[in-house]
Amino acid sequence: MCSNRYKTRHETINVDGLDIFYRHAGDPGRPAILLLHGYPTSSHVYRNVIEPLAETAYVVAPDLPGFGFSSAPSIDAYDYTFDNLASTIEAFIEALGLQRFFLHITDFGTPVGYHLATRRPDRILGLIAQDSNAHDEGLG
Repeated sequence: MCSNRYKTRHETINVDGLDIFYRHAGDPGRPAILLLHGYPTSSHVYRNVIEPLAETAYVVAPDLPGFGFSSAPSIDAYDYTFDNLASTIEAFIEALGLQRFFLHITDFGTPVGYHLATRRPDRILGLIAQDSNAHDEGLG
């Protein structure tokens, strides 16, 4: 049973000129887990698991650019490729100071996470792939 001692907080951080909304809970001193959502959802999809996970981990769930409460620049102003989305998430984790973390990926978040994991395998403590895909574009 979850004591809900760690309430979910909602914040926005500016990353490379984009406002990235994220939900987070738990003790930042504990191992972190980064939750990357699918399409056409947002971090809201994780609303029922963030607090239970926060009992043992620091949980971070961003809205990818173009989703939820994050900035949604036009396609002329932002390159919505998996590679560029991964660059934005990499800048996001740098801004938060996450050094090493578990990575949960699903659906559209999968290729973003694969790009991130192949770029920075030294930062990935573990990879959880749920309802995921694997194709050349997503593997970096």
